[in-house]
Amino acid sequence: MAISAHGGQAQRVMEKIDRGVVAIPDGDDSAFISWRLLATDSFHTKFNVYRKSDGRPPVKLNESPLAGGTNFVDERVPAGASDITYFVKPVVDSREGETSGSYTLNPDKPYISVPVNVPRGYTSNDASAGDLDGDGQYEIVVHQTGRAHDNSHSGFTDEPILDAYELDGTHLWRINLGKNIREGAHYTQFIVYDLDSDGKAEVACKTADGTVDGAGKVIGDPDADHRNEDGYILEGPEFLTIFNGETGAELVTTDYIPPRHPDTLTPTSEQLEELWGDGYGNRVDRFLAGVAYLDGERPSLVMARGYYTRSVIVAWNWRDQKLTRQWIFDTNEGYPDYAGQGNHSLSVGDVDADQKDEIIYGSAVIDHDGTGLHSTGIGHGDALHYGDLDPTNPGHEIFHIQERFDDAGANFREAESGRILWKKPSVTASDEGEGPGRGLAANIDPRYPGTEMWVRGGGIEGLFNAKGEKISDRKPASCNFAVWWDGDLQRELLNRNRITKWNWRAVATELIFEAEGATSNNGTKATPTLSADLFGDWREEVIWRAEEGDELRIYTTAIPTEHRFYTLMHDPTYRLSIAWQNVAYNQPPHTSFYIGEDMRQRNIPPEIELAD
Repeated sequence: MAISAHGGQAQRVMEKIDRGVVAIPDGDDSAFISWRLLATDSFHTKFNVYRKSDGRPPVKLNESPLAGGTNFVDERVPAGASDITYFVKPVVDSREGETSGSYTLNPDKPYISVPVNVPRGYTSNDASAGDLDGDGQYEIVVHQTGRAHDNSHSGFTDEPILDAYELDGTHLWRINLGKNIREGAHYTQFIVYDLDSDGKAEVACKTADGTVDGAGKVIGDPDADHRNEDGYILEGPEFLTIFNGETGAELVTTDYIPPRHPDTLTPTSEQLEELWGDGYGNRVDRFLAGVAYLDGERPSLVMARGYYTRSVIVAWNWRDQKLTRQWIFDTNEGYPDYAGQGNHSLSVGDVDADQKDEIIYGSAVIDHDGTGLHSTGIGHGDALHYGDLDPTNPGHEIFHIQERFDDAGANFREAESGRILWKKPSVTASDEGEGPGRGLAANIDPRYPGTEMWVRGGGIEGLFNAKGEKISDRKPASCNFAVWWDGDLQRELLNRNRITKWNWRAVATELIFEAEGATSNNGTKATPTLSADLFGDWREEVIWRAEEGDELRIYTTAIPTEHRFYTLMHDPTYRLSIAWQNVAYNQPPHTSFYIGEDMRQRNIPPEIELAD
């Protein structure tokens, strides 16, 4: 069964999440409360906010129903009160509805603490979110990492571990991927999503001999050790497993496609080099993953291998407890112009407005049916951003950087056609002869329509508007993540444990929030555990791990806003961005619609169905 949003023609089946009420202390005697506007709500739904404490009758806090932003500041939190709980009620046509979500305030912490049980020698790293048990609230699946190595480095690694937690710290399960899955940013790509639209998310990833599921079952041969003397794993079976998100138990396991070699489980270095570009295990073990609505209605799992040379992308459907392969896109099978175009990440969205998703694979786009839509030939880069980046240009756009030292160090193109709208050449190279290593697209300057863009490296200096015009010789100090945090419609910048804002008047970056006692992941990449619209109003939460390593901290803004949007998690492009955010080199999420002071349309009602 599915619930149709807005009564229109239902399309994609997405999560049925709850009101997402949250409250955090905001000073000595104030609290900030926010909640979701759901896809099933009328955009004009109003709300009343109530406070209950010490067993007393609830008190309505607002004089008249709230019609603006879905947030409220309680400036009179009772001193010394215990068990302070806030709840909201929707008001439609002057009629107040039933209680729609509640939250009990923790007056001692300006964040939500999720205690974690980290194995000795491990650290909580990247995470994803999904409703694992169907209660309308997100759970967290976190990748626990120990000793790791990049594909280009030899050496043995620790066994990758996936843990699932409720937001109160309840540990649901642990999956140990085993010694035959190497640990590193390019190996362990896990997807958390409701793949069969039954209201509960699954977990999917590559597995191997010795993987132990959340119920203690061993997949394959428990005694096999396929590691060579350099720590690489270049022989033995490779599997794809779908796990039950609630229990961590294996649901189905099949052969991973593509294999290292089609004819043998023990390929030689010469065979690997012929197929993938080197023989020691670098290019063959570059993996990516995502979720896409390839039929426009239900999600498909997308697993990929390779991007420097050969690239193979495979679409799978998990339906009625059966895993079926939909298509294989292989650059060795009729698509030579698409080889070598992939990034250290991917993006997903409906680039051609046919209501079906495409795979943005670096400098190329794969159509929903597994055929090539276009390839620019620009080649590999580390970062890309996809969305309605220039609202004055029809359709969606892609901002991409080129790692190679050439004339397209930064490039901006139409997502459907691949037509280059503008590009900036790399003018200086790093010691490795490379162009930019990072690039970011975010609306940070209200004076110019659309999104601003800038890069780090390649000698490309300055800040550019959506038309490619340099609007400042100076650019933000941060070129990492972006986040909607304060009360306006510009985006803020997220780097390490800090959120900053670009002051276009002073042409400088200013600190607006620092998560003291928390730290980022992935070394100089300095990325959060996860950033997403997990609850509250449309603005985003950020998860960092505590410096002591004993908890994950979920921070949410306490800045009021009058701007109103449906929860971003009911925007398909944004929700799929959260599914792939942890993949390889993490990138920030984007919406399918443009957000800014110059928006042509204030509200984009999502045409979706909600799983029930």
